[in-house]
Amino acid sequence: MEVVKNLAILGSTGSIGQSTLAVVREHPREFRVVALAAGRNVELLAGQIGDFQPGLVSVQDGETADRLRKLLPSGNNLQILAGPQGAAAVATAAGVDLVVSAMVGAAGLEPTLAAIQAGIPVALANKETLVAAGSLVMAAAREKGVALLPVDSEHSALMQAMEGQRREDVKKLWLTASGGPFRAWPGEKLAQVTPEQALRHPNWNMGAKITIDSATMMNKALEVIEASVLFGLPVDRIGVYIHPQSIIHSLVEYVDGSVLAQLGVPDMRLPIAYALSHPRRLPLSGPALDLSQIAQLTFEEPDFARFPSLRLGYDAARTGGTMPAVLNAANEVAVAAFLHKRLSFLGIPRVVEETMTAHTPMPIQDLAHVLGVNRWAREYAQDLIDTKGATSL
Repeated sequence: MEVVKNLAILGSTGSIGQSTLAVVREHPREFRVVALAAGRNVELLAGQIGDFQPGLVSVQDGETADRLRKLLPSGNNLQILAGPQGAAAVATAAGVDLVVSAMVGAAGLEPTLAAIQAGIPVALANKETLVAAGSLVMAAAREKGVALLPVDSEHSALMQAMEGQRREDVKKLWLTASGGPFRAWPGEKLAQVTPEQALRHPNWNMGAKITIDSATMMNKALEVIEASVLFGLPVDRIGVYIHPQSIIHSLVEYVDGSVLAQLGVPDMRLPIAYALSHPRRLPLSGPALDLSQIAQLTFEEPDFARFPSLRLGYDAARTGGTMPAVLNAANEVAVAAFLHKRLSFLGIPRVVEETMTAHTPMPIQDLAHVLGVNRWAREYAQDLIDTKGATSL
C-alpha cells in the first residue's frame, strides 16, 4: 500500500518552492501539500492554493493576507495566517511528515527551527539557517533525532557521494561553482556591473537574491559554511572549484586518493526530489545528461582577490560563533541595496567586511541571541550604506 507523504513548504512562491511543487505535480500519489508559507506574491500563491488545496497558508503580513482572501473563492475552509508566527505554524502543522525549508535569508531560521523542535524532518534549501545558527540547529536536530536533508545541489551531491562510505575516510569536500556571469570579466570592469547584468545567471534559474549571491560568489561562501556545519568538518577541509558547466555538483575526496562526484543536468528538481523521497529515487521528466554533448568539463581555482565574498566566508567560518550570522545579515542588506541601485556591485563585499570588522564575535547562546546579532548587523550595514552611499562604497 502506498503511503502519501504530507508536505509543508516554506517559501512556496520562490524558485525552490515552485520547483518542489513541480515535483509534486509529477508524483501526486507520493505527496500531499498540506501547508504553504509565502511572502507577498499572492497571485502565484492563490494559484498554488487552487492546484494543491492546502488547509493552511501563511503570508508575510496582515495586509498581504487580506489581499489573498480577496483572490480566493468565498466559503473555503482555508486557514490564512501571517508573519513569523504564521510561518512557524505552517512548519509545525498537524500531520506534516516533511518540511521543505525554502524561504530566502534569515527569515527561514525561526520556522525551520520550530519544525525541528517539533520533531519534523526538514528538506533544507535555506542555507542561511545553518550559516547563522548552525550550532543551535544541529544540536536541536540531534536532540530530536530529526533528519536534515540538503536540497542545495552541492550539499545533496556531497550527501550522495558519502552514502555508504565511512565518514572517517573523508579527506576533503569540494564544492563546485559556476563562477557566475562575471567569471571571465577583468577586475576593473566589475565596478560597472548593473543589477540587470548580475541577474543573468549562465546556468541556473534562481531568485534575485541567490542570483546576485552567485555573481559575487557569496552564495559559495555561505555553502562552504553550511557544508562545514552539516557534515561536521573544519572549513579548511572544504574547497571550491570553479566549474562553468555546472554538471559536477560536488566531489568528495577520500584518504586513499579516490574522488567520488555526483553529476547531473543543472535542474533543481533533481536534488529536491531526492530530498523528498530519500533514500528512494523518483523518475523525473526532462532531458537526461548526455556527456557526449557536453564535450568537456573544466575546473579552475577561485580568484579570492576578484571575488572577496568567498574569502569573507572562509574568514567568518574560521572565526565561528556569531560571525557567520553577521556575514549573512550584512550581505542580505547589501544585496537589497545593490538591487535598488543604492550600492555598487563591489560595494556588496565592502559593506559585509566593514560590518564584520565592527563586530566582536562570541559563542552563540540561544535563538534570541542569534536574532539580536542579526538585527545589529542589518542595522549597522544599512547605516553604512545610508551614510557613505554608493559612491564611497
